[in-house]
Amino acid sequence: MIEMEAGQAVVFIDPEAGGRIAQIRVGEVALLKDDRSGGPMIWGCYPMAPWAGRVRHGQFEFDDQRVQLPQNLPPHAIHGTVYTSEWQVVDAGRDYCEMRCDLAWQFGGTAHQHLTLDEHGLTCMLSVYAVQQAMPAVVGWHPCFRKPLQADLEFESMHVRDHEYIATATLVDPAPHPWDDAFVQPRSPLRLHYPGLTLTLDSDCDTWVVYDEPADITCVEPQSGPPDAFTIGGFTRLEPGELLQRRFSLLWGR
Repeated sequence: MIEMEAGQAVVFIDPEAGGRIAQIRVGEVALLKDDRSGGPMIWGCYPMAPWAGRVRHGQFEFDDQRVQLPQNLPPHAIHGTVYTSEWQVVDAGRDYCEMRCDLAWQFGGTAHQHLTLDEHGLTCMLSVYAVQQAMPAVVGWHPCFRKPLQADLEFESMHVRDHEYIATATLVDPAPHPWDDAFVQPRSPLRLHYPGLTLTLDSDCDTWVVYDEPADITCVEPQSGPPDAFTIGGFTRLEPGELLQRRFSLLWGR
């Protein structure tokens, strides 16, 4: 376990458990669910690559190749490969950490993370690289926040979710809560409110998935493309030597 400190914040990172942020504490406020008993999908804040969210039946076509991914949430594939991979620590200090891992899928490639902490917040950079062959890619983060007192989450549009619980390319006005849905174009800063603390979420990703159905957590997940992007569009094509990089910032104030 790697521990970073800055100001009143302490961040714990577990490279062996998917290179995830295991906990963020700001003063006495713990922001993440850290109970691991429910499995790797539902605790901490983990990176998602080389895809994010569900891929319908784990199947898609790329360069005339029919690809079958492991159906780790039957009958679908979900959240990529790196959240269950062991990450190698490249460098770490009191307020930063850099990690890498190989992408365990047909196209190869690598993933890199760089986390930087200061007294105002945590900045996460996630990159995927194509190495020997072209590949499709989507990256993102899946933070499992402890249920806030209030959540300011407003968006212009949401992707229609079909009978198989998969996002489609069709956009509509957001439905009422609870959500397990993909959204675009936040109307205002995305904020979660805790006793004595407000957490603001910011990213250069253009898709946000919000999962607030459970009573104990709210997940607000920035992604570089929508769920099932390999089929409905929104993924990035990488040629050998190219990379896809995105940022996720968590900023706190009292």
